[in-house]
Amino acid sequence: AGATVAAWYPITPSTSVLDAFKELCEEYRVDRASGERRYCILQAEDELAAIGMVIGAAWTGARAFTATSGPGISLMTELVGLAYYAEIPAVIVDVQRVGPSTGMPTRTQQGDILLCAYASHGDTKHLLLFPANPGECFTFAVQAFDLAERFQTPVFILSDLDIGMNDWVVPRLTWNDAYRPDRGRVLSQHEIEMLPKYYRYSPEDEDGVAARTLPGVSAKGAFFTRGSGHNKLGGYTELPDEYQEVMDRLARKHHAARDAVPAPVVEIRPGATFGVVTVGGCDLAVREALAELERHGLHADYMRIRGFPFGKDVDAFLAAHDRMFVVEQNRDAQLRSLLTLETGVEKHQLYSVLAYGGLPLQATQVVDSIVHQIVGPVHP
Repeated sequence: AGATVAAWYPITPSTSVLDAFKELCEEYRVDRASGERRYCILQAEDELAAIGMVIGAAWTGARAFTATSGPGISLMTELVGLAYYAEIPAVIVDVQRVGPSTGMPTRTQQGDILLCAYASHGDTKHLLLFPANPGECFTFAVQAFDLAERFQTPVFILSDLDIGMNDWVVPRLTWNDAYRPDRGRVLSQHEIEMLPKYYRYSPEDEDGVAARTLPGVSAKGAFFTRGSGHNKLGGYTELPDEYQEVMDRLARKHHAARDAVPAPVVEIRPGATFGVVTVGGCDLAVREALAELERHGLHADYMRIRGFPFGKDVDAFLAAHDRMFVVEQNRDAQLRSLLTLETGVEKHQLYSVLAYGGLPLQATQVVDSIVHQIVGPVHP
């Protein structure tokens, strides 16, 4: 994916992400002739410092990321808001564990969905990717960096402890040597020199993204990066119209990303009378549950959401079903809440199937909950 900088503070269960990155850097980013290392891994004093280092490195043009878990995300939220508002790319890998607070560090959950979607104070919305297995972690990591730089914004990869620490059998991971990073709208020295004048946030393209420059390329491309109120030219402002103009463009940019994040996996089945919606590591258990439900005479269409903001395929699935069961691993039905907040689906169409005890989801939990909600208690 082209990442060269990682800053982190050790926290279970995300440690393996940085361990793997270090091993790969030692293999692929060390000049064998000179011994020069073409990467930087920083163990910060805490998660606040780690995300600050990531944002600083990304501002200078590096592809930078951090890996953490729920408590770390809680600490990072203010600086995530800075990256969102100042439009600096960053990738954050959240290997979710049981919360709140310290919670159960060696148990799994999907309790950070809403936290990551709206991380920071004020009006913010972030891009989320939801891998379901190690193979998708591999491919989504590449997409995360491309999306972060294309839309100049933080991107979260929401894995979980089950995916991040347990053993999996997956198809062999393969790399496409033809891949070239999508760096987004970055002006070269020549492009900067050809401009009458450079403004950081104007003009914008059809996705609401303005061209950025990198430090040291050209004095003409310099700008003051700020997290305080600014207008489309990058200057400080407290004028309502100028502030709203920037915030509205950020909203348009986020909306445009709905067509760029990974599309959901949708499976339409003959005779289906309801839908099942899930996310991330619930996938295998839900698939097993769907097969078992068919033996009960209950046939369901299936959608696994893989990205946020939700795209047209998600909207179409929701519109096509009067009754859907949303399967997720948290107490408060966070995916269901996000769907009702961000789409036109009515709450009464969505029924929750929740597992939040900390162990990986079991198919029997899904089957029992759906059967109970459709036909009532099943007595032996």
